[in-house]
Amino acid sequence: MHTSHIIPLPDRAPLILGQAPLVMGILNVTPDSFSDGGQHNLVESAVAHARQMIAEGADIIDIGGESTRPGAEPVGTQQELDRVMPVIDALVAAGITTPLSIDTYKPLVADQAVQAGATIINDVHGLQGAPEMADVAALHRVPVIVMHWQKDRDSTVPLLDDMRSYFARSIDLAQRAGMGLDQLILDPGFGFGKSLAENYELLGKLGQLRSFTVQQRDHFAILVGTSRKSMIGKLLGNQPEDRLAGTIATTVLGYANGGHIFRVHDVRANRDALRVAQATLYGPPAQQG
Repeated sequence: MHTSHIIPLPDRAPLILGQAPLVMGILNVTPDSFSDGGQHNLVESAVAHARQMIAEGADIIDIGGESTRPGAEPVGTQQELDRVMPVIDALVAAGITTPLSIDTYKPLVADQAVQAGATIINDVHGLQGAPEMADVAALHRVPVIVMHWQKDRDSTVPLLDDMRSYFARSIDLAQRAGMGLDQLILDPGFGFGKSLAENYELLGKLGQLRSFTVQQRDHFAILVGTSRKSMIGKLLGNQPEDRLAGTIATTVLGYANGGHIFRVHDVRANRDALRVAQATLYGPPAQQG
């Protein structure tokens, strides 16, 4: 049911994606993120939270210095660098070997972060916000999480058709810069430019997204990022801190429908839920009977 992928990382073992899901822990070093703004924006607290998430089973730590919540004020390049670079430097200095992802759409931030030790770029504009982003990824040979965020969508075009066209443009930009297709991970962009109904339609049809052909490659790895989002809050009528149960439901459904990486705030709970889902689909580990 799950496609298999080997995603190369510079100077370390690759990401192996398939039946075993990977958990990406969210580390927002911002004062205004929708769920945990201000909680980890000091270097010491950021490092402590990263350590906690790794202890709880995080396979990747995703570091972000700018909130993308609706209404958030844009952050300048230098301000974003001032937020994320000390955290990356501290994590590397602490000997943390878990892969670090930089959540940014700014090429300069991505370039500096990768040079400091990040090995994945997470771009909410899907390489389409700045033409240099694909060049940065190609130069450093790092994978990019390409998110769908079509701000000027034609509402008459079905969502999945729009996403296929959008991702085709992102893939073209990547290849023109010299990136390999194995450097790309697709993120459907839950909560970004989509209605409540479209978010849940997308969750149910996630497996269809990966099955389009680009130069004889008919599938890509998929990242699912639904943690604490408004698609849960609007449905259940609750606040971000009360959305754990809803998040776990979307995580398990996303995995059952073919997702590979799960970007979450609550690592342990989602990791446990994914272990149960994996055992249900593929059987528990042999040594556990």
